[in-house]
Amino acid sequence: MMPQSSIQHTDAGHFFQTINGLQQLAETRRFKAWLLDQFGVLHDGKQSYPGAISTSLGKSCIHMTWGDRGAISLEGLGLRIVENVEEAEFILAHGTEALGQSSGAACPMTLEELEKILEHCAGKGIPMVVANPDFVTVEARNLRVMPGTLASKYEKLGGEVKWMGKPDKIIYKSAMAMAGVDAVDSIAVGDSLHHDIKGANAAGIRSAFITGGIHATELGLGSFGEVADLSSVKALASKYDAYPSYILPSFTW
Repeated sequence: MMPQSSIQHTDAGHFFQTINGLQQLAETRRFKAWLLDQFGVLHDGKQSYPGAISTSLGKSCIHMTWGDRGAISLEGLGLRIVENVEEAEFILAHGTEALGQSSGAACPMTLEELEKILEHCAGKGIPMVVANPDFVTVEARNLRVMPGTLASKYEKLGGEVKWMGKPDKIIYKSAMAMAGVDAVDSIAVGDSLHHDIKGANAAGIRSAFITGGIHATELGLGSFGEVADLSSVKALASKYDAYPSYILPSFTW
């Protein structure tokens, strides 16, 4: 039985409940596994919110990574980072700020410069593995371009992309297998309707939508913790064809 303070809403056969904090869900003891998104839920890329690869494509890769946020190390994966497209067997997209170098360092690049490299790779028929399919994420209330944007660009150029993350249900299925739980015992918490919530829908598990993340501006929210207008949430859910079980302003107890 859900807390009396929650409000039930239906829209075109879809159902969700508004809650003030996670305590209301936790006290029901309904879920054994909680699958949490990080950016836009636990932190904004700079600081925490209040209250809260391997492949069979080859060994040599062009590595698109982060600069200011810190380059991602591929140590221990048995991969060889190359900077010459002619030597690459695939592209590994971790970030959108820099090009990884064989030394382990990262050479800062603009999005336009990275896209030029993608054009060259597409002409060679080199496949891409995108390790983080998000299109954007929050960073100190601003939106930052994520690898999913590069992957979408690459597909438009005719390149082959392997999407290794949300909303693909394999991520949720794998997490549930690791935790040893079934879908009925799991809930996903995220701020992206397109990735987190849509993925949970595909995996058949419940979900909690944090409105103060990447969709804050779309929902007309001006400050952290502000409660979103329910009609705006319903309209946005319909736009992305992603329907959360619960909605709440932020990841707080």
